[in-house]
Amino acid sequence: MLDDFLIRAALAGLAVALAAAPLGCFVVWRRMAYFGEATAHAAILGVALSLALSLPVLPAVLAAALAMAVAVSALTGRGYAMDTVLGVMAHSALALGLVAVSLFTDARLDLMAFLFGDILAVSRADLAVTWAGAALVLGLTIWRWSPLLMATLNPDLARASGIDPRREEFGMTLALAVVVAVAIKVVGVLLIAALLVIPPAAARPLARTPEAMALAAALIGATAAISGLWGAFLLDTPAGPSIVCAAAGLFLATTLIGAVTRR
Repeated sequence: MLDDFLIRAALAGLAVALAAAPLGCFVVWRRMAYFGEATAHAAILGVALSLALSLPVLPAVLAAALAMAVAVSALTGRGYAMDTVLGVMAHSALALGLVAVSLFTDARLDLMAFLFGDILAVSRADLAVTWAGAALVLGLTIWRWSPLLMATLNPDLARASGIDPRREEFGMTLALAVVVAVAIKVVGVLLIAALLVIPPAAARPLARTPEAMALAAALIGATAAISGLWGAFLLDTPAGPSIVCAAAGLFLATTLIGAVTRR
């Protein structure tokens, strides 16, 4: 069954959606959409690092994404607002990464795959790595759900309960870096942030509790992955952008449902 490239692509899309959507709920609740985007843009620097040092792409991307997240956390509050720091770091990392990758002439043809994903070229090895990373992120999210939720909703109450909000934030940062590393093959650097934000945003009108929102986001993300991939197959469109378009369509549908039910 895994010899069929569409089956492998669908399984890879499901893995990324199931990991990114619940974690993306915290990104939405913390209003950190640009944080996820900055972490994703740093992945291009990781690609350049892997080419320069002849390293596997995954650990290099993971290291670059984690370094970006740590750098943003360290710079925030030192005279600059969070959105300013994120804007400077995200665009600088993307531009520097693109310039660095372009210096390697053999890699120019693969640049579009890194930017927008190449889910149809996922191999069995890529599939195993993607599911391993997704399982790690999903497991970490489930394990730290209550402390991370409390630290998100009320940091002062979290401290009073013996929970360190900074530690929980670092755990979420690490999970974001893993999601970026495993998703680069599926949707690419420019679209990873969309899978982190759009499914949770689409789930918000349908859910009354944080847990219900996370489950709905995972379901919406999985539906977007499968329907977007199927649409790309039928219409001969790019798979990664098609998945994001499917997620945007689901966001529009749930927004309309929410507006109707509130009347």
